[in-house]
Amino acid sequence: MPSAAKPATAATTAANQAVLAELPFYDTADFAEAWRGHVAPLPDGVVRGKAGRLVWDLGEYRFLETEQAPPEVNPSLWRLARLNMANGLFEVCPGVYQIRGLDLANMTIVEGERGVIVIDALTNAEAAATGLALYRAHRGERPVSALIYTHSHADHFGGAFGVASLDEVRAGRVPVIAPDGFMEELGAESVLAGIPMARRANFQFGGALHRGVRGQVDAGLGKRMGLAVSTLLPPTDLIVEPVESRTIDGVELVFQMAPQTEAPAEMHIWLPKQRVLNMAENTTRHLHNFIPLRGAQARDTRVWSNAITTSMALFGDQAEILVAQHHWPIWGREKLLGYLGRQRDLYKHIHDQALRLAARGLRPAEIAERLRLPDSLAQDWACRGYYGTVSHNAKAVYQRYLSWYDGNPANLDPLPPAEAARKLVEYLGPLDAVMARARDDFARGEYRWVVQLMNQLVFADPDNAAARELCADAHEQLGYQAESATWRNAYLLAAQELRGGISGSRAVGFLRPDMLPALSTEVVFDWLGVRLKAEQAAGLHWRIDWHFTDRGEIVAQNLENATLTQRLGTGSAAADARVTTTRAAFDRLVAGGVGFDVLLAEGAATVAGDATLPAKLFALLDVFETIFPVVTPR
Repeated sequence: MPSAAKPATAATTAANQAVLAELPFYDTADFAEAWRGHVAPLPDGVVRGKAGRLVWDLGEYRFLETEQAPPEVNPSLWRLARLNMANGLFEVCPGVYQIRGLDLANMTIVEGERGVIVIDALTNAEAAATGLALYRAHRGERPVSALIYTHSHADHFGGAFGVASLDEVRAGRVPVIAPDGFMEELGAESVLAGIPMARRANFQFGGALHRGVRGQVDAGLGKRMGLAVSTLLPPTDLIVEPVESRTIDGVELVFQMAPQTEAPAEMHIWLPKQRVLNMAENTTRHLHNFIPLRGAQARDTRVWSNAITTSMALFGDQAEILVAQHHWPIWGREKLLGYLGRQRDLYKHIHDQALRLAARGLRPAEIAERLRLPDSLAQDWACRGYYGTVSHNAKAVYQRYLSWYDGNPANLDPLPPAEAARKLVEYLGPLDAVMARARDDFARGEYRWVVQLMNQLVFADPDNAAARELCADAHEQLGYQAESATWRNAYLLAAQELRGGISGSRAVGFLRPDMLPALSTEVVFDWLGVRLKAEQAAGLHWRIDWHFTDRGEIVAQNLENATLTQRLGTGSAAADARVTTTRAAFDRLVAGGVGFDVLLAEGAATVAGDATLPAKLFALLDVFETIFPVVTPR
């Protein structure tokens, strides 16, 4: 445990104790269901990669064996964190199995006539391979008949190379099935905004935090993501129609498209013979995010709720088991229909009430403070805010419809944070008096206000050690009180970075080589546009045609007005340079470490026209720090 971590205060201890009287802790049915059908645990609780490198270790969470929550953890979150320790191979019903507790997500395995259909591949190849090996150790050496991605988030496709090889996919032996728009949405969300999103994800998942009662205990959807890189096998078969059927390896599967829900490209899966309904990530054992803390486009929860309604109408009169790609199943039609109804209403209720309060003139922060769930939802463990919260989800509804701007012109063009903070400090007067009052507020348990005020002092003067420490202390207590795993992680990492600074940054300007071949050429060129250093490109104007012979693609790229644009399909009649190469060679440029001169020398590229332009283009591209200041000014 880091020496800087401090114990819960009396105010935090009291707040957490009060939770025990507010929620139905007498209802322990989930503990039996989380372990129902357990076949075998993850051996030693670990996943290892090459040369024995540790990727996953559930042993870090042994502190959760204690039933009673410590003062430093909200008892409701402690309960979920213990439930998320269920791990290994589980039989859902004859012919349907799940791998849980090896990663943030689940892998669902459906047995066919000759092999297995794998639904979702976890976050990394090591976890996926370990999960399949565990299944095969108990069910026999069955080949993979197909790989299905339920949606376009990395914890559901990143382990693809642990399920099948690129050669198997190219040869048609393992089809890869995904919802329409899968690759486009993956590129838009995970690539173009990938650098800031990854940094924000540090706070959401708390990967840099110590695992323990004063650190990271859970991530809501599961424990955390494994310590390995994601991979991707591009889809070979897209589900396009609202409802489509496939028979794979003798198994009938019915796919229900659910776009613009938890992910922009997502689908549910119905197994008629087994009477199993897979809701992907649209119903989980908690309130999900309308916008995750890592960032994303605001999700349309009206559409999300309607997708659940459609599933109930299509399959509800036949379904006997409900599974998802996180958490544990539900058995019994009456129980699963009740659960689906509450999930449907949970998302619609927050959507509707946020807009009602907005129509009454309330601003986002005021809506978040006032909006509360009805007891029929709030007393359901599966509706609690372990991942999303009513607070930030209500703000997400406002953002989706009304933007970031709350309508008050005073907030239209405020000073940047550091400058505004410096002006505020000038107005506050002697800082010793301010700090004394803030410490009094801290002693009274007014941690939200202390964080708000101390954050201003830190942005005005990052070297103010007293302000940093008090800000860290208040963040820490808010983390200890948080029911949401993601809020806890964010608060505690803020405290850690205020006390010890940030570390581990590296400069990057590239996309990972293993991911590049799977991305569309348009997304890769859009990424180059994001990297353009506009101030250095001012006044430049040129056109480069790129001809990728291995894909039969032509890209007409234009630099003008300090902006990179491109048109795919035809070249430019007035190109200043025409480059003939392959996408594979171009990917080496984008991945970094190889200059255009190397491609020319190898004969991997030729240029007609101004041969200096490709090198000049790449010289104009920015590189980024993977870790940058968040809780202090840059």
